Amino acid sequence: MGRALVIPKEKDAIFLPYQARWIYDTSRLKLMEKSRQIGMSWSTAYGAVSRTALVSAKHDQWVSSRDDIQARLFLEDCKLWAGGIDLAARDLGELAIDEDGKHSAYVLRMSNGKRINSMSSNPDAQAGKRGGRILDEFALHPDQRKLWAIAYPGITWGGNMEVISTHRGSKSFFNGLIREYHEKGNPKRISLHRVTLRDALDDGFLWKLQQSLPADDERQEMTEAEYFDWVKSGCADEESFLQEYQCEPADDEAAFLEYELITSCEYRAGTNWQTLEGGELFVGVDIGRKKDLTVIWVLEKLGDVFFTREVICLQNMKKSDQEKIIWPWLERARRSAIDSTGLGIGWADDAQDKYGKYRVEAVNFSAPVKEALAYPVRGNMEDRTLRIPDDPKIRADLRQVTKQVTTAGNIRFTAERTPDGHADRFWALALALHAADGMPASKWRPAEPPRQETSTPSEPDLDKDWISADA
Repeated sequence: MGRALVIPKEKDAIFLPYQARWIYDTSRLKLMEKSRQIGMSWSTAYGAVSRTALVSAKHDQWVSSRDDIQARLFLEDCKLWAGGIDLAARDLGELAIDEDGKHSAYVLRMSNGKRINSMSSNPDAQAGKRGGRILDEFALHPDQRKLWAIAYPGITWGGNMEVISTHRGSKSFFNGLIREYHEKGNPKRISLHRVTLRDALDDGFLWKLQQSLPADDERQEMTEAEYFDWVKSGCADEESFLQEYQCEPADDEAAFLEYELITSCEYRAGTNWQTLEGGELFVGVDIGRKKDLTVIWVLEKLGDVFFTREVICLQNMKKSDQEKIIWPWLERARRSAIDSTGLGIGWADDAQDKYGKYRVEAVNFSAPVKEALAYPVRGNMEDRTLRIPDDPKIRADLRQVTKQVTTAGNIRFTAERTPDGHADRFWALALALHAADGMPASKWRPAEPPRQETSTPSEPDLDKDWISADA
């Protein structure tokens, strides 16, 4: 089934061909668009160690990782390589790298005095540092343009800059660099590398992977074609697979929320985001049963920011069993909004009977109501007043929603139904934000431009983005 397993021509070679090409490319600016989990951070660490340990080395290395965990892991890879090629190196642990102590890095000092400094992604930590740059998972950074702008001057006096990442949407700065390479004659003189999952498999990646897996791992018996399908089947959706593994950026023109906007609001990896801190709770409930999910989204408001504290997904559960999970959250919340469309009518009626019509609003998903619900999600993201989990299924749900304008000029918000739901997480989040707003969804419509009156005693309030339909 599928083609035979590809074994590298030189089985004892440490690096696969695509890894070797990256390591031994000495270009001043290198950029890698890549599949996930194909050993690029590991091989990049080797390159950093080998050039920093040279007696003739003139530059430190400054590594920007996605978060603190990844910064530590990168330095562990560097330590492994230093030991493997018998280089004298000393792990200095976490050190302050600024006089004011605001930024720190995990530091490995080579015997020649040069250092590899591995930091999380704060771009300000790059300011004023001379030497080589490694910007890992660049497209996941909330402000890619700023990170590039601060890191690039650091190689003015020598060293090179390596940018490595999977894609995060067609409108990202990262994808802009790649388009500039292909469409505008490569004005930055970037050396571009591209490795999809299929490319990696063609170079022998699966064989290498199988050497490190337990003997009873299911992937031991797979061919490349079977492994490719296995990876694809585990992704949140087709768009996620193409972007994460095949270097095809998601189309930000079609989606209501761009990838860069979504990721800018995500908690950092490793954050304990489910801890309540005493703020007011607001709950949104999107109702499903068999094909669609029931999703409970819990927000805690602290100051002007809404922090996600729970996202609970239920499927194939009868109404009474779902209520055992939903009701305690409605009890704790200051206010909730629940989907009363179709199947949701019974849930909404029972919730209002139990907790009252003010504390629980029943929301029927008409086209105008969907519009009123969707825009505050985007608005809070743009204002950075919303925090959401770093979760591929949530990200995929948020990406499913598209804004379409009909021939009659009406706006429709739609989402493709998938085996994992129908953008249910998006609508649960929208309902939770709406619950915090306090105005019934049926009472809202987009504000119209103020009329030009000749004898109006007072001017309209132009600061309001939305006005009541009853006004």
